[in-house]
Amino acid sequence: MPHVDHTFDINGLDGPLGQRVYSVLRTNILEMVLKPGAILRKGALCEQLGVSRSPIAEALGRLSSDGLVDIIPQSATRVSQFSMAELLEENFLREAVEVAAVARVATDRTGNQLTRLSRNLRFQALLVEDEDFQGFFEADLEFHELILSFTGFPKVNLVAEEMTLQLRRARKLMLPQPGRPAQAVSEHQEILKAIEAKDAAAARRAMAQHLRQLIQRIVPLEREHPEYFRTT
Repeated sequence: MPHVDHTFDINGLDGPLGQRVYSVLRTNILEMVLKPGAILRKGALCEQLGVSRSPIAEALGRLSSDGLVDIIPQSATRVSQFSMAELLEENFLREAVEVAAVARVATDRTGNQLTRLSRNLRFQALLVEDEDFQGFFEADLEFHELILSFTGFPKVNLVAEEMTLQLRRARKLMLPQPGRPAQAVSEHQEILKAIEAKDAAAARRAMAQHLRQLIQRIVPLEREHPEYFRTT
């Protein structure tokens, strides 16, 4: 029985084999365990995951459709590299969706929704205090996902995730920057204050200001990590 790296363990996942292989590879790409430009060899993946080539091929096809891998016929399959133009476009789309979402939530929020956001934010502050930056990254994602889900539109979260996959990967390169997690918590607190006050205009401003901080940190990435970016 081949050794299976815990980061490539599909045994605890539900669903058909192809779906489980896709899920674990997608997670490892999004978490930057599999780096941009990394070559994915089917034989090695079969051994790591303990599966045959068929579910690997199925999963790689889906990841190619997601824009997370590049399949070059008769050559190699690689984890897709970043494009600065794509990252800036995804950040633009993210802002458009989340600013609209937070205004709607601020207008219609319930007490239960406010409680869940407040609990998440308290947890964020504890994670920053403990310097648990991976935990903070996950809580940060959840904060934004909660706001999207509170719009009452079931497709919003899914669409927002699908159109910002490259941005989510790139954000893994940005943490931790000195003082940034604590600053992000402070910005989240301003968003929450506006939601609590049911002030849609203030919520829009706070969310826009928060998301625009990201652009200043995206632009230097190409210089800092040229190996992760496409040259053409």
